[in-house]
Amino acid sequence: MRGEPVNVHGTAVVIATTGLLFIGPSGSGKSMLAHACIASALARGVFAALVSDDQVFVSHRNGHVVATRPDTIKGLIELRGTGIATLPSVRRAKLDWAVLPGSLSEMERLPPEDEGFEVMQDVILPLLRIPSESPAPLDHLARFVPFLGL
Repeated sequence: MRGEPVNVHGTAVVIATTGLLFIGPSGSGKSMLAHACIASALARGVFAALVSDDQVFVSHRNGHVVATRPDTIKGLIELRGTGIATLPSVRRAKLDWAVLPGSLSEMERLPPEDEGFEVMQDVILPLLRIPSESPAPLDHLARFVPFLGL
């Protein structure tokens, strides 16, 4: 393990066996996209759960990046403009990817190759960018993360 866990402002979820960390500034659509991915997976009969929304404790253990939630927010996700919702949740999950929502009108046509997000010092997750307006964010992600179980 590398030091103490780091508190990352984001939303961590697990779809099938893949851990996703939605990152970005407040209001960028992290929680809404994460919620849409969970709902879509569950509707297809694929395991999906929230790890944590807003506060994600990230650590590096045995070569893996691990997300853990504070127990006080177990299963809670804020859906901006709607309220606090409850979702199926797990206490911790291995993270495989970082996901950065953005406005389609402001995104570059093609993102940099092999882009990464430094989740903590010297620990990098591969990064995927996704438009926050995506009508089917899980399908969008599945084109680049084929082991999502879809």
